Amino acid sequence: MRDVDDEVRQIKKEIVESRGLIIKTNNLVNALGADIKSIAKRQAGYERRLNWNSGVAIAVIGVLSFVGLKLYFDAQTTSLRSDKADAETTAEELRRDLEDEVRRSSDRGVAAGKAANYYELIRERDRAEVVRQYPMMAKEALSPAEAAMFRDYEQQFRQDLSLDAYQKGLGLAAAKKYEEAIARFQEAMELHPTGTHLPMVRLNLALSLRKGKRPAEAMVYAEQVATQTTDAAVQPDGWWLVALCARDLGDLDTARAALKTLINKYPRSALSRDARPLLRDVTREAYLGKQAATAPPPPPTQ
Repeated sequence: MRDVDDEVRQIKKEIVESRGLIIKTNNLVNALGADIKSIAKRQAGYERRLNWNSGVAIAVIGVLSFVGLKLYFDAQTTSLRSDKADAETTAEELRRDLEDEVRRSSDRGVAAGKAANYYELIRERDRAEVVRQYPMMAKEALSPAEAAMFRDYEQQFRQDLSLDAYQKGLGLAAAKKYEEAIARFQEAMELHPTGTHLPMVRLNLALSLRKGKRPAEAMVYAEQVATQTTDAAVQPDGWWLVALCARDLGDLDTARAALKTLINKYPRSALSRDARPLLRDVTREAYLGKQAATAPPPPPTQ
């Protein structure tokens, strides 16, 4: 009987312990459920934040990609526009070069025909026409060799024409046709203003002007002959002619100065011997002129 009671108590005890264990287990299960719910909520929040972050990241990446693509395309567009502008500039330059080349070719063809005609004038020794047409030919599209040859011939023919006009002037002056001689001497100067024969041309021009009763103009050219350095041999003639023209004009001081220069600077010149008596005459004329200028006027006649 005691054994049965012990077993019953033992069974009750086990039942109580089992109930307590069930309660603990239930509490643990409830706590575990609560933890699971909390973890689920945190996981859901994390997933929502992750989704938002992913969306924002995608949006940012999309915007950055769009901006990058836009910048890239803008740079490419700018580069293409620059290349296009450079290509258009190059094309325009090439077009102008082509037009210039075509024009030069055309001008060269025209110039070649004119050069052939001009050379015919040179071969025919038509000096006057060669000189007359040279300014127009110099503007044509000539080759360097043609330009140099034509320039040399033009200068040679100018000198020939100038010498020819000078010789004609000498003949006219010898025939006492002074006005015509003056025109020929001036033509000779215009044809070749840098020729070595110009001092003689100016000297004879001055002589013709003086003999043509134009001493003032003659004196200008005589002074040029006296002071030039191209032909020293005619300088005494220049000073002599300056003195004569100055005397004709009544400028005795200038005449005396020119004669003194002639005598002192060119003592071996034949003109120096003639200059001494002329200097005495001019000095006497100047003295008499001064006396006449300072003399009291004669008394009035009654």
